[in-house]
Amino acid sequence: MTKPTALVTGGAGFIGSHCCLDLILNGYNVVVIDNFVNSSITAIEQIEHITGGSITVYAIDVADKDAVDAVLAEQPVDVVIHFAAYKAVGDSMNRPLEYYTNNVAGLLNLLNAMGDAGIKHLIFSSSCSIYGDALELPLTEDSPAGPTNPYAQSKWMCEKILVDLCSRFPDWSVTALRYFNPAGAHESGAIGEDPAGIPTNIVPFLTQLAAGRHESVQVFGSDYATPDGTAVRDYIHVMDVVEGHRLALEVGPVPGFRRYNLGTGVGTSVLELIREFETVTGQAIPYQIVERRPGDVPELVASPALAQADLGWTARRTLTDMCRDAWNFQEKHPRGYKDILSLKETS
Repeated sequence: MTKPTALVTGGAGFIGSHCCLDLILNGYNVVVIDNFVNSSITAIEQIEHITGGSITVYAIDVADKDAVDAVLAEQPVDVVIHFAAYKAVGDSMNRPLEYYTNNVAGLLNLLNAMGDAGIKHLIFSSSCSIYGDALELPLTEDSPAGPTNPYAQSKWMCEKILVDLCSRFPDWSVTALRYFNPAGAHESGAIGEDPAGIPTNIVPFLTQLAAGRHESVQVFGSDYATPDGTAVRDYIHVMDVVEGHRLALEVGPVPGFRRYNLGTGVGTSVLELIREFETVTGQAIPYQIVERRPGDVPELVASPALAQADLGWTARRTLTDMCRDAWNFQEKHPRGYKDILSLKETS
């Protein structure tokens, strides 16, 4: 039986590229849309090298509906996996309109294009940030939303749009995956997290720091009501996250809207994460305590029980695995994908 063809928006990005790799290794056909603003075509080339296959890539933006229409008319797409979005909490505080335009309007544009093409199966990249400053932990899918920054607000708005879509058109199948803090890399070290500019997420910053690209890492706040005063997050290996997407695809299409947490259920403080990186890399990680970052919350930890029950999914990799694999990518490519590109140019 022929596996479906998935259109992956943002497929050259961190999570998107790992999703493409996982899908191809499991027999799926993949088409990628990416505007390459915060990603690299080298990630796609690395996937092709690992799998021995080829990926059809369109260098377009989901904001360009005519271009998306053309892709959907040309490709026999069965399901869309939507990653393309801005994702930095701090940046969203400084650029709220850009976040709403890109994340919310971009989704609307994609949905209209899908509807016009008769494609009604969507897996949506949501976020644990929609829960905000939670009163009770661990967080379940029924925990109240309370987004505290424009990024989180944009993801919550997108989910509400998708709920309304499925209420009006019950033949649509939409799964929103609320993942917590993805990090790590594919075990090969061929692809990993390589953001443009200075990383806004702590794990790629730590790997770059260990590689000598930064002098120290800032720890935003040490006065939270947590065991060591630093913020606590549920860090999850990126390969566990993308396996969740594949399992959601395999269960569907199921009519209606569903939402699932993808997390480990284990909280790790920023200082605990730093100590784990020191153990994995064998290097001291210098850090500075600074003021809290606007929009951050003290603690976010998932209950993954619903995803386990409905999708048969569970996080199988540990914090040590995550740190080791992230460091493996960075150690092999100290300047990220630029090193791979330079090697190809000189060979």
